[in-house]
Formats: sequence, C-alpha cells, structure tokens
Amino acid sequence: MSDLDAEFPPYAPPKALWLVTLADLALLLVGFLVLINASRIDRAELARGLRDGFGDATQAAEPAMPVAAMTVAFAPGSATPASTAELVAWARDAARDPRVTLSITGSADGSSVDVDPATGSGAVLAADRARAIAAALAPLVRADRLSIMTSVRPGGRAGLVTFAFAGDPVRSSVK
Repeated sequence: MSDLDAEFPPYAPPKALWLVTLADLALLLVGFLVLINASRIDRAELARGLRDGFGDATQAAEPAMPVAAMTVAFAPGSATPASTAELVAWARDAARDPRVTLSITGSADGSSVDVDPATGSGAVLAADRARAIAAALAPLVRADRLSIMTSVRPGGRAGLVTFAFAGDPVRSSVK
C-alpha cells in the first residue's frame, strides 16, 4: 500500500443523477411560485407589515388629506407679505381642530427680478417667503402641526398655506 492510498479514501460510487435533476426542478418550481406571488403584493401593505414586524422607530405617518388652501401675495423680490390679516383669521379658525395640520409652501416666479436681493437666488427668496408666513402663524399654531416647504419649480410670487386633516391622534395602548 502506497502513501497515496493511506491519504485518500477509496473511490465512492456516484449518487443517482435523477435525484439532482429532481432537486433542480423543485427549486425552479418554488422560484416560479414565489415570482407569481410577488407580483400580487401591495407594496404599501408590505412596507407596513415590515415596519410592524421589525418595529420602526420613526413610524412614517400617512400623508394628511388637504382640505382647504389660501394664497398670500408678495411683491417682486420681497419676502414681506402684502397682508396677513386675512390669513391669520383663516388660520385661527382652522387651527381650532387639533387634528388639522398647516403646510406652507413658498415660491418665486422664476424671473430675474423675483430673487433674494442678498444672494440672487429664487430658491432662497421662496424659503424666506415661507418663513415669513410661518412667523405670522407661529402664535396660533403649535410647531408640530406646521410644515414649511419651498417649490422647486417656478410658481407665482406667493406663499400657499394648506390646511389638511391629519386624522385622529395616535393613542398609546401602554398604560
């Protein structure tokens, strides 16, 4: 007996080839069934199920349902609203319901005269317009019920205030 025979075991006969073919066929069938079922899944429901299963700390809220809107006009290149009296009265009435959120979107018209004087940017002017409206509404609306945005596309020289129904507050089941 040589040293090689001691190192390697004797040759084993091969397994039945039909078993490998059957395993391949079974895996192809399972993959096909998974593909068919994956096309029927509602993506929002899947995301909600994953969040519930893994415990998402942020708990993404459903978007609020817009109910009404009001526009505040601005002069070209200015971040000072023409008048906020009507807006304040409208927001005071809307903010009485604790289920309502206010969304402020500032915009610029995209022209060369409707830009921030210090930076020459329409985007900065749009942000300043939204901030000016938020400052007028700050005494009436809590900060957690107010969101500020800017429009990425040129719009009017305005700020749009939208109030939306956000639903009933989430109640904790832990006592």
